[in-house]
Amino acid sequence: MDAIIKQIEKGKPLFEKISRNIYLGAVRDGFLSAMPAILFSSIFILIASIPEIFGMKLPEAISMWLWKVYGYSMGVVGLLVAATTARCLTDSMNRRMPKNKSINSTSVMLASIVSFLLLSVSQIDGGFSTDFMGTKGLLASFIAAFLTVNVYKFCVIKDITIKMPKEVPGTISQTFRDIFPFSFSVFAAVLIDLVIRHFDGISFAEAVIKLLQPLFTAADGYLGIAIIWGAMALFWFVGVHGPSIVEPAIAAIIYANVEANLQLYHAGEQASKVLTVGLGNFVGTMGGTGATLIVPFIFLLFAKSKQLKAVGKASVVPVCFAVNEPLLFAAPIILNPYFFIPFLITPIINVWAFKFFVDVLGMNSFMYVLPWATPGPVGLVLGTGMGLLAIILAAVLIVIDFAIYLPFCKAYDKVLLEKEAENAEMVKEETTESTVSVTSDHSATPEENVTRKLDKDIHVLVLCAGAGTSAMLANALKDGASQYNVPISASAGAYGSHYDIMKDFDMIILAPQVNSYYKDIKEDTDRLGIKLVATKGVEYINLTRNAKEAVDFVSGQF
Repeated sequence: MDAIIKQIEKGKPLFEKISRNIYLGAVRDGFLSAMPAILFSSIFILIASIPEIFGMKLPEAISMWLWKVYGYSMGVVGLLVAATTARCLTDSMNRRMPKNKSINSTSVMLASIVSFLLLSVSQIDGGFSTDFMGTKGLLASFIAAFLTVNVYKFCVIKDITIKMPKEVPGTISQTFRDIFPFSFSVFAAVLIDLVIRHFDGISFAEAVIKLLQPLFTAADGYLGIAIIWGAMALFWFVGVHGPSIVEPAIAAIIYANVEANLQLYHAGEQASKVLTVGLGNFVGTMGGTGATLIVPFIFLLFAKSKQLKAVGKASVVPVCFAVNEPLLFAAPIILNPYFFIPFLITPIINVWAFKFFVDVLGMNSFMYVLPWATPGPVGLVLGTGMGLLAIILAAVLIVIDFAIYLPFCKAYDKVLLEKEAENAEMVKEETTESTVSVTSDHSATPEENVTRKLDKDIHVLVLCAGAGTSAMLANALKDGASQYNVPISASAGAYGSHYDIMKDFDMIILAPQVNSYYKDIKEDTDRLGIKLVATKGVEYINLTRNAKEAVDFVSGQF
């Protein structure tokens, strides 16, 4: 097993390189920026659908109003994501541009919106067909964003622009500089639209879905979902944030299927699309990547070693809300041969069980997008419409995951227990063989060290993949600063949403799952004069647990 893991670990540099790809990052960060609209609309419809679930019907006027709100939020999410993806890709591209050359992100967003409309919307009787402005048009959103940004990049580098006299104000001059790249990118979308409609008679957005439908169908099968969630777990096992690599590749279909399921449900049919965002959040990664929801409870109830008991106690609450880094790095599960098999197969078994319930037993699949931090069983029941089968499945998954993880946890616990017994025996022997001198010098005790004095306020930004793990360290810093009267303030954020706010901080700390982005963000922090620190797994978890150590860690950097 160790040999297998070492071979897999050799691929870590490649995995990290893939995770840092600016196009995958733009898709991920673009969705992150648009998430308020997605969550608002889905939760809104979830609340509106509760009466229908219990056999009650809302008045027609209220129902129409609710669907109007949904239509103007989730119904245009393709347009929103075209803009946010273009903006995020522009930010990444600008960091690689030659000195004194940059792309205007606002102009890029506008051009991407226009390009998306050209690629996805059809004119009917003088109006717009909105069928592909929502999740169905997400693939067109990405194409519009990628195309627009690269056209702008080419024009800026080649200096293809309208140059104005120096006396012209900067804002007006910038407007004229953007005319050519804006025109070229939109015209490129026009050409694509004309070609597709000439040969196929449909919009580009519809043509792409039609072309990729066999792939989507395959991804919705048992093999497809096994590969997707197995890959996420495999990447995470070697220390690379798996969802950052896999989710951007399937983002369009997992959100489109949620809307398709909702439409099927309201048409009186089964919501049968399995491959959805909820399948990942609440089934495949129930309790975090690796489906680790049950593991802290196993540690608490069955472990005999002090280490696993402590890990279970510290991680049980975060893992319930899908923040499992305290478990992954403190047990540890990452690169631990004892957990390689359960960490990989548990997500696969979970998604297979879900598909069986949908395909064979007729359970509804996910129809709503809920916050990823919703506890797994709760998200499963709510997201699928609160059916009895969903409640049964939640219980079944807990039993299955328990049965898979228990023998591996007990085997690892036995090894740790033996090590702890050996260490205790060594300490006992050393105590009897040597004279222990007790001194009054307490300065060596970490808990009694005087925290370094800071001569200015220090503002710290902690970044992780989804703002869950980063909140743990940010809270520890806040508690330590208050307790020891140290001028440190801390905020938590998700990597990708930090570009506009990082200038307001003195220090940025990268959580373990995003420390592969160190080289990328270092260029920005050096330019802005901000200290940057990338943490390792156990180190980070220890800092989140000890407020004084967290404060000392930050103050020690200054």
